[in-house]
Amino acid sequence: MAEYDFDVLVIGAGPGGYVAAIRAAQLGLKVACAEGRETLGGTCLNVGCIPSKALLHASELYNEAASGALAKLGVKLGSVELDLDAMHAQRLDAVKGLTGGIEYLFKKNKVEWLKGYASFTGKDSVQVGDRTVRAKNIVIATGSSVTPLPGVEVDQKIVIDSTGALELPKVPEHLVVIGGGVIGLELGSVWRRVGAKVTVVEYLDQILPGFDGDVRKEAQKLFKKQGIEFKTGTKVTGVAVNGDKATITIEPAKGGAAETIEADNVLVAIGRRPNTSGLNLEAAGLTVNARGQIEIGHEFETAVDGIWAIGDVVPGPMLAHKAEDEGIAVAENIAGLTGIVNHDLIPSVVYTMPEIAGIGLTEEAAKEKAKESGGDIKVGKFPMAGNSRAKTNHEPDGFVKVIADAKTDRVLGVWIITSLAGTMIAQATQAMEFGATSEDIAYTCHAHPTHSEAIKEAAMAVTGKPIHV
Repeated sequence: MAEYDFDVLVIGAGPGGYVAAIRAAQLGLKVACAEGRETLGGTCLNVGCIPSKALLHASELYNEAASGALAKLGVKLGSVELDLDAMHAQRLDAVKGLTGGIEYLFKKNKVEWLKGYASFTGKDSVQVGDRTVRAKNIVIATGSSVTPLPGVEVDQKIVIDSTGALELPKVPEHLVVIGGGVIGLELGSVWRRVGAKVTVVEYLDQILPGFDGDVRKEAQKLFKKQGIEFKTGTKVTGVAVNGDKATITIEPAKGGAAETIEADNVLVAIGRRPNTSGLNLEAAGLTVNARGQIEIGHEFETAVDGIWAIGDVVPGPMLAHKAEDEGIAVAENIAGLTGIVNHDLIPSVVYTMPEIAGIGLTEEAAKEKAKESGGDIKVGKFPMAGNSRAKTNHEPDGFVKVIADAKTDRVLGVWIITSLAGTMIAQATQAMEFGATSEDIAYTCHAHPTHSEAIKEAAMAVTGKPIHV
């Protein structure tokens, strides 16, 4: 009898886990993946990135028609109705197709799906349901879950989390979003577009923590223009549910008089925390840090030989594409190859309208870093109002900002607000991966007319020579 049941056992079939399992199988290893959900794909495909984008896209189209924006382009529709059931149905259809696709890929690559939640019984063994298996290598890829707000109970009816916000059976008259980060703004945007009054309560003085300062300021201005109300520098001290309404008690974060807001629904979107409970890490000899994360080395190895960890359970941004890249890298490291992820170049995207995207350093962080080393930075900015394609598409809002080292001209960060920012940031990421200077981007031919020309112009602006502004 073989000493091990598998060469690699991956715990969790989210973007990091299923990619790690498939890549390990492609490299000739015998692989299993333990997943307790009824479908593969983890939070991202089932109740996160994918279904939220389906609702974002559908709500955008509805808003374009209902607001009269299409009529201004000569597309007259008459009366416009919202069919929320149909909007939810297309969301579910998108999820079903993609989760089914992963199941097909598992079969194609001979990855065995162990159905159930795994917990360690030793350093090289786990129990999944009533089955115990041993693996030479175990990859922990269990993702994250919603961070609860102390004292606030999520009932998924009145007080909801991001999962509940995807499933609302009717448009709330008033939705209060607790948290002005990516998830709160995306889901708040969905319900604002289809008719809800939306109020975002954020503890910090500005929304989108971690993003470039100019971006944070401009984004809030644009969302206000879209009808979203903001209460920044504000903390929630209580949420009371009475029948089909909620009363939210708030007060200034720095102290002051309390006030209340009544809402039909309250969305708690204050962040996510690693999923490690239930893994019985102690049996494997593992512990977590103060933030509940599993510490890893450069190759994604944990403190225990043969156990690896990736994605939201390890330090770093909780992003699906970061987990995917780590999934490929850890599989290659296990197979004896060299798997590397450049954690300095993980793009961030907010899929509102306009989209918001960034890569590398913010202007604030770049200035601080330059100050420490005795250097300086240069910044080039180009408004989308000066971009011909954005103008013809009636999308004048936003800008592209390029931050470069003053001495070497190497690009340190790129920040974009425009309808296609999430797609455009890939060019900036690739350029930075190759060590591009602002001059490299400025002298690269960009097709005309495209939104991407704004990246070229912002790069030209770094040396003070943009053409169309």
